[in-house]
Amino acid sequence: LWLRLCARQWQARKRVCAICGGAFDGLDKIIEQRLDQKTIGFGADVKTSSERAKEDVFQFVQPHDLLKFGIIPELVGRLPILTSLKALDRDQLVRILTEPKNALVKQYRCLMEYDNVELEFAPGALEAAADKALERKIGARGLRAVLEDVMTPVMYEVPSDASIAKVVITAGSIQDGQEPEIQREEGRPARPRLGAAELRAEKGGQAHPRGNAS
Repeated sequence: LWLRLCARQWQARKRVCAICGGAFDGLDKIIEQRLDQKTIGFGADVKTSSERAKEDVFQFVQPHDLLKFGIIPELVGRLPILTSLKALDRDQLVRILTEPKNALVKQYRCLMEYDNVELEFAPGALEAAADKALERKIGARGLRAVLEDVMTPVMYEVPSDASIAKVVITAGSIQDGQEPEIQREEGRPARPRLGAAELRAEKGGQAHPRGNAS
């Protein structure tokens, strides 16, 4: 039994894949020094940060660069493959907003559907969100923060106004803080009612557990 358990643990460990990632700010300077690419002084090839980003000096990284950066040898020795990633561009950020199964645009549309409201992003709105994320230099993680700035007031207003039928997020809403376009229809049915537990809580009661207490 003990040998069988050890064999199962070994099979499980064989499928483990560890990925270590980060920004590694300053590592590019170490690589440039090793490649003898002067960045300061006489005869230096002075470049802007955007030009250096396009050159992608990280593709020349070696394990001893990481050691000089400050990572302990025990960890560097367990990283057999070193590679670099380029920053996401505008089109890729737009795809992240729309294509994944749990994309932010799909999440917000689903939340608005709970209140029978249609959510639409006008042409250029998603591109504006991507541009703002690039401007803030926060990458894909910043897309939610960009959309939250626009959607939070809308999410508070919609449940309290039954006449709202459609909300259109424009490029100006994201770039300049303009109000989203709200389309109303008078005489629309009331919002869906809450569940039983929520209704009892709304009335000041408590949800009673099913069955008899022993």
